[in-house]
Amino acid sequence: MHTLPQPRRPWLAAAMSLVLPGFGQLYNGEANKAIWLFFGFAVLSIPGLSCVALYLPGAYMLPALVIALILTLAIWGYGLLDAWRSARQLEHFQPPGWQISGVYVLVFTLCSLAQWFLVDYVRAHLVQSLYIPSSSMEPGILQGDVLFADMRYNCPDCKAAVQRGDIAIFVYPNDRTRKFIKRVIALPGDAVRIQGHTVWVNAQPITVPEGDAASGTDVSGTDVSGTDASGSDASGGLVTERLDKRQWQVQWSGIDTQAADTELIVPPGQAYVLGDNRNNSKDSRLFGTVPLSDIVGKAQQIWFSKSTQAQIRWQRLGRVVQ
Repeated sequence: MHTLPQPRRPWLAAAMSLVLPGFGQLYNGEANKAIWLFFGFAVLSIPGLSCVALYLPGAYMLPALVIALILTLAIWGYGLLDAWRSARQLEHFQPPGWQISGVYVLVFTLCSLAQWFLVDYVRAHLVQSLYIPSSSMEPGILQGDVLFADMRYNCPDCKAAVQRGDIAIFVYPNDRTRKFIKRVIALPGDAVRIQGHTVWVNAQPITVPEGDAASGTDVSGTDVSGTDASGSDASGGLVTERLDKRQWQVQWSGIDTQAADTELIVPPGQAYVLGDNRNNSKDSRLFGTVPLSDIVGKAQQIWFSKSTQAQIRWQRLGRVVQ
């Protein structure tokens, strides 16, 4: 018994490709093309962007992201147009036996689940995009920055261990549904002392004298200019700190009201963290040390930034976090 021809509807083929790249080709009976379109879209849109975020230098990140986005949209657009054009030519289409509604539902469900698991894996184990809602890490990281966090950091099989000076992403001890971002100042066994605007680690002050900081270059060659990350003058509250051959700027303002003077030995399996905006940061001075096991990521680079006045900070796009 022969089935009657069932012409393909171009609008339906295009709509299916709009919902899921390659789905319209499946409707047109082009299973091989459907697989390749979906595979190309999935690889470019998720792992491809992750590789850009993790492995490319900061100067190339933004153009690479734009190129990856254009290619992803191009695959999506091509799939939609191709499905519509092919359907117009299939006036005498004889659907194969597998083209039934149940197969469409199954394929759509499996592809959606595959995308969801891929996104979830990338976010948990490779890279995650994080929005910064507060000013606690200024001047290096501003409120409104959106950055990539390296999630290969501090995991059992990872080579990247927590180091002093890292800007870490961790689970907030007082609310485990939230994540905080702070700078790691001390590790297990380190002696920490904070008095006024000066921080000591293992009896050594980490504040760089003004004469050393004014040279503009730390021992690792990282440029340190006289302005903060937002372009304002570095005078009045900005201080340079150096620890383990790494250098960054912090800001203080007036009397520190966050916590009293502190002196402690970091317990085993813990880390002491501080915000770079010392007078506007909820950190270890208030909630204590953070378990190393709760540190889940490391700030990598900024891929988007918008001020509180909704203005895009173009000069910050692609900036590597120090």
